Amino acid sequence: MAESDAQAKASQSGKQRGAGLLKKIKNHYDKITYQSQNKNVRVMFQDEAGFGRINKPKRCWCRKGKRPSTPCHHIREYRYAYGAVEPRTGEGFFLVMPYCDTLCMNLFLEELSKQYSSDQILLICDGARWHKSKGLVIPGNIHIDFIPPYTPEMNPIEQIWKELRKWGFRNEVFASLEAVVQRLCEVIRALSKQIIHSITARDWIMSMF
Repeated sequence: MAESDAQAKASQSGKQRGAGLLKKIKNHYDKITYQSQNKNVRVMFQDEAGFGRINKPKRCWCRKGKRPSTPCHHIREYRYAYGAVEPRTGEGFFLVMPYCDTLCMNLFLEELSKQYSSDQILLICDGARWHKSKGLVIPGNIHIDFIPPYTPEMNPIEQIWKELRKWGFRNEVFASLEAVVQRLCEVIRALSKQIIHSITARDWIMSMF
C-alpha cells in the first residue's frame, strides 16, 4: 500500500510539473509571437551529450548455449554533441564540440541563430551551469527558458541521444577519437525530420499549437 501511494504521489507530482512547464512555455511563446508580429516562432529543445571511447556492454543476440562476447573500452576521451530539435516540424540542428562550457555554448547559439536567422526561437534548456553563465551571449532572435531542476524526462531531445547511441555505438569500440566523431556525424546525418518528429512530438508539447 505504501509503495502504491508513493507511486501515485510521484505520478501526480510529475503531472503538476509538466502542467507548470507547459504553461510557462506557452506564455513565453505567446509573448514572443505577439512581439515578433509576422515572424515564425520556433519552440526548440536543447541539450548536450557526450560520446567517447568508454562503452558499456549491451544485450545482444547469440547462438543458444553460447555466451556472447562484446568488446569494451575504458579510454577517457570524449566529444560532445550539442543539439536543438523542434518537435512540431522535426527540424534539428547539431554541432560536435570539444567541451561542455560557456565558450562552446556561445558558438552553438551563434550558429543556431544564423541557421534560422529569419525566425524567433524559444529555446528550452536544462539548468546546466553553461546555460546560465554570466558570460553567455544570447543572440537577439533566441529566447531561453528552462525545464524544472532534475527533470530530464521533460526534455524530448534526451530520446534522440538514446537513438544515436543505439544506431552507432552499441557494443563497439573505436581506434581513435576521430573515429568516434566520424561515427557521431554519420548517425546525426541519418536523422530525418520524420524521425525527429516521431521521437519528440509529445502530446503535451503539441497541445501548445
